[in-house]
Amino acid sequence: MFRTGLLIMFISVLSLTPNQTIMKQKNNADSKSAVTEWIVSNLKEKMKVVGKPLTMKCKYGEAVSFNGSSDGILLESMPLAGLEQFTIELIFQPQSGGNFEQRFFHCGEVQSDRVLLELRATPAGWYSDAFIKTGDDQMALIDPGLLHPFDSWYHLAYINDNGKFSVYVNGRKELEGFLKCAPLKSGNTSLGMRQNEVSWFRGSIYEIRVSPKALRPDDFLKY
Repeated sequence: MFRTGLLIMFISVLSLTPNQTIMKQKNNADSKSAVTEWIVSNLKEKMKVVGKPLTMKCKYGEAVSFNGSSDGILLESMPLAGLEQFTIELIFQPQSGGNFEQRFFHCGEVQSDRVLLELRATPAGWYSDAFIKTGDDQMALIDPGLLHPFDSWYHLAYINDNGKFSVYVNGRKELEGFLKCAPLKSGNTSLGMRQNEVSWFRGSIYEIRVSPKALRPDDFLKY
């Protein structure tokens, strides 16, 4: 299965022009009123593939698997630009055996203004870490006591409701904090790694959606 997925992915990349990729974006992410929805096995953004991420079958369709040491995707896209409210959703599967610190979504600049969705891996399971920095303001939402088993599929939502930040896992609110900060303005997006190619994610990602408003759980992606 994995070899077949890798072959399909490489054929797709080789057949594209420099201005094409394998990501599916349903709307224009530059618009503050648009929803950006990506099926990660069918990306159509300009991008750089790092290592050999594989396509794999999952209960949702096809996902992309990252090996936790050298696989990632860097997209020339920044769907959070200018948004005072937003909801980032991921359907993903963290797998056991990875490093302690793992970044699976990095949007914005490498070192300055950015959003990082991360996990921390322990022998007992994983817990989430959601970080934002704009200007001199920054905040991390994290609680080592909120552990989840590896090798299962999860829905994670990170919400900015005009400075009220929340993290939901499978529709249940786990973390909340308050930070009045300016919207992000520029940068790129990486999947499966930090943009400077460290903190590799071990697991799979099926879908990512960025909405320009604070969603309620009833409006989340179905998972």
